[in-house]
Amino acid sequence: MTVPAATQADADVIVVGAGPAGSATAFYLARRGLDVLLLEKTRFPREKVCGDGLTPRAVQQLLNMGVDIDAPGWVRNKGLRVVGGGMRFELDWPQLQSFPDFGLVRTRKDFDQIMAAHAVKAGARLMEGVNVTGPVLDDRSGHVVGVRTKDGATYRSRLVVAADGNSTRMALGMGLHKREDRPMGVAVRTYYQSPRHDDDYIETWLELWDSETLLPGYGWIFPVGDGTCNVGLGLLNTSEAFGKIDYRELLKRWCRNMPAEWGFTEDNMVGPIRGAALPMAFNRQPHYTRGLVLVGDSGGAINPFNGEGIAYAMETGEVAAEVIAKALKDTTAAQQERILRTYPQVLKDAYGGYFTLGRLFVEAIGKPGVMSFGTRHGLPHPRLMRFALKLLGNLTDRRGDASDRIINALSKVAPPA
Repeated sequence: MTVPAATQADADVIVVGAGPAGSATAFYLARRGLDVLLLEKTRFPREKVCGDGLTPRAVQQLLNMGVDIDAPGWVRNKGLRVVGGGMRFELDWPQLQSFPDFGLVRTRKDFDQIMAAHAVKAGARLMEGVNVTGPVLDDRSGHVVGVRTKDGATYRSRLVVAADGNSTRMALGMGLHKREDRPMGVAVRTYYQSPRHDDDYIETWLELWDSETLLPGYGWIFPVGDGTCNVGLGLLNTSEAFGKIDYRELLKRWCRNMPAEWGFTEDNMVGPIRGAALPMAFNRQPHYTRGLVLVGDSGGAINPFNGEGIAYAMETGEVAAEVIAKALKDTTAAQQERILRTYPQVLKDAYGGYFTLGRLFVEAIGKPGVMSFGTRHGLPHPRLMRFALKLLGNLTDRRGDASDRIINALSKVAPPA
């Protein structure tokens, strides 16, 4: 699957990073007939910090790419089990025309490799072990014309896509820094051997306590189906406690207090606790500038409501590929630039209002008492919780039921992110 560094270094488009965003972008570009070079700094298989859970929104993207989700290793679930406020209940994924009615769990250790293989199958060229350190700029125009690597190599292309995650060197090399008015999250996770590794529901705990402080965030349990569960916490930076907490110790403490039936004992922990930042609500903009396109985490395309990133990584990759293919097809330089500059607005039209609602949500739950009030008074109402599942998961039909129409209307009238 790997192409030797000596062969065909140049391409129409270079995609930096072979995570879900990069591989999806490369897949759709290659399928449109473009010569794509996909550069990955590590070698597969490799670990990534993630909950491993895929909502129906992400599942739909896998189906669109032709991924065989019936193959071994893909574990289906029926919905979400919610625990909080002294209550425990199950919410099935909604029945929609736009998305399937099931979710999946797959470890990132081989999920990204499967995605990259699909990009290669579509015609992209993958190079592993290539650590990109920054862009190569045209001396006269200042446009990106390629990338340079840690070992001193240079690869040139007509366009570069940054899919290199939250710490994106490509975007930083172009002076694109994080927006401080956007929420950030942190996730920590590990794996435990568990007798409930094949549970039909993923589970979320809405009450995370640090001493007597209720934190804005949630805990999760995602059964992996191989004898283990992915167990983790996601926390937001909208409370005063953010950055002052030992997140790893918080996860250990939470697991020690879990019901014994899960088996989350220290002896059953089978992996280290790892953490990662979650850039949300388009925290890095613009998504196109001077020959560089941002997709996925590099542009902060993570849902602030629930911390989901994989679905939006793949979706922004598909959107970017469509705009890029149009721009590079028989156009002058001026026409190409004009088309590429539409990409940020396309993303804002698709997600901007919804992400703004998410920003308001995370600001609210960061205030003392709001999270506790919502847990106490919201959980006892099943209809409200079904609405919340749709809202937080961004799972609606364009012309659906009343709850779909409310969520779609709110997203439409909210200012774009």
